[in-house]
Amino acid sequence: MKTLAFAAVYLIWGSTYLAIRVGVRDFPPLALAGTRFFLAGVLLFLYGWLRGQRGPQGPHMRRDWMTIAATGLLMPAAANGLVTWGEHWVPSNQTALIVATSALWTAWFGSLGARGESLRPTALAGLALGFAGVAVLVGAGWRMQAAPLSAYLALLLSPMLWSFGTILARRRTTDCPFLMVAALQMLIAGVVLNGLAAIHGDWSLLQWSPHVMWALAYLIVFGSCIAYAAYFWLVRHVSPVQLGTTAYVNPAVAAVLGWLLLGEHMTPSQWFGTAIILSGVVVVALGNRYVMPESRSVVGEDA
Repeated sequence: MKTLAFAAVYLIWGSTYLAIRVGVRDFPPLALAGTRFFLAGVLLFLYGWLRGQRGPQGPHMRRDWMTIAATGLLMPAAANGLVTWGEHWVPSNQTALIVATSALWTAWFGSLGARGESLRPTALAGLALGFAGVAVLVGAGWRMQAAPLSAYLALLLSPMLWSFGTILARRRTTDCPFLMVAALQMLIAGVVLNGLAAIHGDWSLLQWSPHVMWALAYLIVFGSCIAYAAYFWLVRHVSPVQLGTTAYVNPAVAAVLGWLLLGEHMTPSQWFGTAIILSGVVVVALGNRYVMPESRSVVGEDA
């Protein structure tokens, strides 16, 4: 099961950057993300319900709803919404590399607070190295005027929000089954993003085409229902260090697919920044190994 879950997160999430890039060519970003998460949330909710799973209930119902709402707003709504919006301008390979800094932010945020895991000097050096690589990569792209600064800022903010949501989910456990947590998070994100799309006037700009429909279907079924649920299963069953390996596998998958299918290329400066980022992520992982303590599930127990 663990191998299948990792394979889903490694390969599918690495390929979602390509699907998003294809989708936003003709589909407004907020509407694309909102439609993706709302429909995926409905499908996953129905699947969980048929398996006998239910939403938050019992003595901790109010607390569980607050945790699900907060993580749903931080992760699929804000973090992934910003990625989708940023990819309207930024190529998928560069997007995946910038988002790889989620491993760095997770390590840093995870060291804060009374329950934080202290970072070793090697891990701190890895954080500095990784963030320096982001500066090189983003700076090179901005100098080339490949995308507006606002798109790069959105992509820089996205992994911060995702990592904060991940740490929040780890520290504020729920009694709700993990499939229901994922479904409810996506439903919340879908409602919020679709509402923002309506306010922004995106629904009047829709252009349905075969490649958009294929991209949306892939994001709903594989990127959300399968990979997103697999990610939360892994959050429950593996250490943060193991989970962080996705940060340097996903960009590799995205870079290869972007090159093969979209003809995306990077300059020598961007490759240099890429090498620095991935080196920093590896140094953080190797320099801050620890065993995950026994605790309740971060997303609840199976029902």
